Amino acid sequence: MASDSPESLMALCTDYCLRNLEGTLCYLLDNETLRLHPDIFLPSEICDKLVNEYVELVKTDSIFEPHESFFTLFSDPRSTRLARIHLREQIVQDQDLEAIRKQDLVELYLTNCEKLTAKSLQTLVSFSHTLISLSLFGCCNIFYEEENPGGCEDDCLVNPTRQVLVKDFTFEGFSRLRFLNLGRLIEGVNVETLLRPLASLAALDLSGIQLNDVGFLTQWKDSLVSLVLYNMDLSEEHIQVIAQLRKLRHLDISRDHLSSYYKFKLTRRVLNLFVENLVNLTSLDISGHTMLENCTIPSMEEKMGQTSIEPAKSSIAPFRGLKRPLQFLGLFETSLCRLTHIPAYKVSGDKNEEQVLNAIEAYTEHRPEITSRAINLLFDIARIERCSQLLRALQLVITALKCHKDDKNIQVTGSAALFYLTNSEYRMEQSVKLRRQVIQVVLNGMESYQEVTVQRNCCLTLCNFSIPEELEFQYRRVNELLLNILNQSRQDESIQRIAVHLCNALVCQVDNDHKEAVGKMGFVMTMLKLIQKKLADKTCDQVMEFSWSALWNITDETPDNCEMFLNYSGMKLFLECLKEFPEKQELHRNMLGLLGNVAEVKELRPQLMTSQFISVFSNLLESKADGIEVSYNACGVLSHIMFDGPEAWGICEPQREEVVKRMWAAIQSWDINSRRNINYRSFEPILRLLPQGISPVSQHWATWALYNLVSVYPDKYCPLLIKEGGIPLLKDMIKMASARQETKEMARKVIEHCSNFKEENMDTSR
Repeated sequence: MASDSPESLMALCTDYCLRNLEGTLCYLLDNETLRLHPDIFLPSEICDKLVNEYVELVKTDSIFEPHESFFTLFSDPRSTRLARIHLREQIVQDQDLEAIRKQDLVELYLTNCEKLTAKSLQTLVSFSHTLISLSLFGCCNIFYEEENPGGCEDDCLVNPTRQVLVKDFTFEGFSRLRFLNLGRLIEGVNVETLLRPLASLAALDLSGIQLNDVGFLTQWKDSLVSLVLYNMDLSEEHIQVIAQLRKLRHLDISRDHLSSYYKFKLTRRVLNLFVENLVNLTSLDISGHTMLENCTIPSMEEKMGQTSIEPAKSSIAPFRGLKRPLQFLGLFETSLCRLTHIPAYKVSGDKNEEQVLNAIEAYTEHRPEITSRAINLLFDIARIERCSQLLRALQLVITALKCHKDDKNIQVTGSAALFYLTNSEYRMEQSVKLRRQVIQVVLNGMESYQEVTVQRNCCLTLCNFSIPEELEFQYRRVNELLLNILNQSRQDESIQRIAVHLCNALVCQVDNDHKEAVGKMGFVMTMLKLIQKKLADKTCDQVMEFSWSALWNITDETPDNCEMFLNYSGMKLFLECLKEFPEKQELHRNMLGLLGNVAEVKELRPQLMTSQFISVFSNLLESKADGIEVSYNACGVLSHIMFDGPEAWGICEPQREEVVKRMWAAIQSWDINSRRNINYRSFEPILRLLPQGISPVSQHWATWALYNLVSVYPDKYCPLLIKEGGIPLLKDMIKMASARQETKEMARKVIEHCSNFKEENMDTSR
């Protein structure tokens, strides 16, 4: 299960070695084949972890690159020893098992390894003298081999190979095998013949296999302690055979009541038979069964007294004959789970949170169809009530999502449950490690499924995190996934809105390297396409506003992204939006903020020097939209343009002096105590306007900006101004003859504010 404890040194080293095989354990032969360094010997404790963690990384980490020759590293037991390995799904092929055939494996779990064929059956024989535990669960092709057909040449071209069922394989020679899982074995294999050579089986799983005669099970009546017959259509004959297996401690006859019609109905007599004959039973699973008759005690008696697990008080009458409470009782999707007195320490069911979590825990690995319904119940609990076992719930859902990355139902229900389990109500109970695990499985879901519900759930869940801080460890990946969503030709409106919001948050308050990297992924182009689409629809909604806001953030002190904006016809879209949506104040603020970033780049300013653009910026100086923000940003754009001097003013209309006059008037109209809808990470673009005499109005705008910010937000901006060397620049400006008197007065007030701030916050402790 997903863990919340710190990683062990062994786990950290294993992960590092697997991600850096060439730099640690291996070298590349002929630039393609991995080879172990000749002076390395690794015991089974390390090799097992390397193999099992490798399989996990390939399955759950999209960044991790699998190696075709990985399993050959373990081909020689003189240097690498394997004992217990768990292999899953498409990761493993026949040649991989063949590569490790010389190993003395004790435990081999092959789960849903659909690429394995009958060639791997022969490899299994190599492990026969040491193997104690074997699982072939869901390996649906392992009993098939390819056969070249006879017939004409044309037929060979059409059908070069045929799949032929192998019927002569048995477990002959597997003398030490005690634990065997054949779940979902393919039809046509004779299970009795296959198993007959095994002398003393202790555990057998025949999930999903339909057998009319199970009499052969009695050959292990003195050794079998665990029997799983999930989804087997039972009969009276099956029950009689089971009753003879008196050593059983775990019996699972549960079923998925939605998968198909079952004739068999559970009765009081059957349960009595189990209780009377299977006296060693500690675990029983009868989930999904329909009770043919009432097995419960009278309701008046059932509701009396404190809830008890003592068999004598059991609400299920046949279980009153138990000698002691069961360790586990599976009652999921049965009416019995809702009773008061159930004689078991752990119960799976749908009555309450505890039962639901027990169900998820019990069925996740091999029964995704049941697990998805149990997670759906957990979703309702988290949504409607308060989840009391949050840590356990999160860990179980994370494990299910990792285990069944390609199961749509689990991805839908799991991602929905995560949204409620990670909201602010539960935040204080979650560690950094656990929240990172949530982010990783959410991104896995987004990667694997383009389906609307999964995408929406995943995007909504990401909104529960502090962005960008908590997503920074997967920064590139999350941006790529969101841009992929936004670049799809057909988009769900709600997903589009959430994805743009996330994109905007991700490029806000991050360093310039991050912004440049995201810009190169196509971020600027994607946002402009969204804006273009909204313009065509004549719609100014959250997507439109978030897109401009995202462009404002990603161009902040990032010249490359500013250049992309201009190259992809950003100014054309700016003018069209201004014309189409003249009353949208927040839109205007976002657009002008972005253009302020563009204007800060000296090399790009000539592209803004057109009569049309300068006229638009000048007219916006008088805008009262969003307080002073639109006017302030328009003045900022013009301040940087003015800073290039009269010789850079390459237009006749409007005249430079006229624009300067309007800028002075605008600045003088602003309230110095205005609260701002803006966030500066650095004052560098403003400070560069101070030590110059070519444009006094630009100098004044910069000084006003500093005065406003240190007055209204002293705790944030006084330290920033001091740190970035603003005070000496202001002092030097005061001495300049070209600076206006009112600018100098304002500069003195800024210095005074910062001086007072330093005194108030001086540490006087000894």
